Amino acid sequence: MKEILVLKFGGSVLENDKTIRNVARMVRDVSDRGFSPVVVVSALKGDTEKLLQISKNVNPNASLEIMDEILSMGERTSARIITAALSAEGLDSITIDPDSNMWPIITNDVYMDASPLNGPTKDGVENKLRPLIDDGKIPVVCGYVGKSQSGKITTMGRGGSDTTAVVLGNHLNAKEVILVKDVASVFSSDPDKVSNPVAIHQMNSDEAFDLASGGAKLIHSKSLQYKSDKVRIRVSSLSKNNLSGTVIDDGPLESGTVIDGGPLEMKAQILSRKVSKITLIGIKWTDNDVLAKLINTINEYSGTLLSLSLDSKTVTLYTDGGDNMTEKIHSLLIDGGMAKAISSFDDLAMMNISGSGIETMPGLIQKVTRPISSAGINIYGMATIGSSIRIFVRNDDSATVVDMMGNALMIDSTSRTDVKGDN
Repeated sequence: MKEILVLKFGGSVLENDKTIRNVARMVRDVSDRGFSPVVVVSALKGDTEKLLQISKNVNPNASLEIMDEILSMGERTSARIITAALSAEGLDSITIDPDSNMWPIITNDVYMDASPLNGPTKDGVENKLRPLIDDGKIPVVCGYVGKSQSGKITTMGRGGSDTTAVVLGNHLNAKEVILVKDVASVFSSDPDKVSNPVAIHQMNSDEAFDLASGGAKLIHSKSLQYKSDKVRIRVSSLSKNNLSGTVIDDGPLESGTVIDGGPLEMKAQILSRKVSKITLIGIKWTDNDVLAKLINTINEYSGTLLSLSLDSKTVTLYTDGGDNMTEKIHSLLIDGGMAKAISSFDDLAMMNISGSGIETMPGLIQKVTRPISSAGINIYGMATIGSSIRIFVRNDDSATVVDMMGNALMIDSTSRTDVKGDN
């Protein structure tokens, strides 16, 4: 049986008839090399934004249900054009549209930000899509679009075509999901913002999620919830050339950036039971590299800086470990005339909520903090870091709080992990 490659083409490479013919040639090359391609397409470049803007101008109060119907037309049109282009290359392709009885992606009914339902989608892929692939056909699937169990058209949020591709790759046990973009790989920073970006050849799921959540356009962060640890994601382009125009490796199927690792499941954890909260007032942190000296002192005495916040004259920091850390910092800053006073709470624990679902959960902080407050447990601080939220409580309350967080977020008990001292 042939290995499956899921090829997702973003709007940035679906620009005109020339780029679309290049897309068709890439799919033909995949087929000629003995793979079974499954194609996922975004709308043609700029079409979604045009549909959105026109709709808002015509009716600013249009329902989200109607907006999903309208916005889905970009991908539905694109899929038909790509199917025609593949036919011109002599490939036996078929458009997979939400109105087709072969449609596999079933979502919840959250309009404009729907999420695929694992069970129904898996059944749809196995019973509808896989037989087409086994028959030698190339499915061209509308990305970004879903269908609720009640039969309504949904969309999965901007960048949702990545989610479509990853979901299909997971359920098809694909060899790879290749996200074809207008750059040849992920870079160390946005090539439009820095002059010398460095190509990154390998990342794990956590790194990819944190980078995407910070604004990088390498992959839609939501899609990583659906990544199987058995299926690699590759970010590549239609071209064999990298940013500087130098030919890299053997082409788009071998080059680019590979993202390995499993799904980023939401979990609640105790990350450390050795935390101190230290507050400094009257600190002149803009003078004489005070912050650098402070961090060096923490490291010198075997501590770890977990979090730091500041305003014009106050610094609050949370440290893990280190003997007599308050005294060491006092000696550095107070005796050195760099701060006015210091106070501390010791014997705290750092709780952590992490996972790629965080950014799509409205009211997440309230859901977590309300039961903690109702139980009369004091929160000594909170911090958001990348794809996680950290909460600091007394050590004696940590076991109770981690259970509360898990229950509030409906996280399975196997996801609640106590990793003492692991930070």
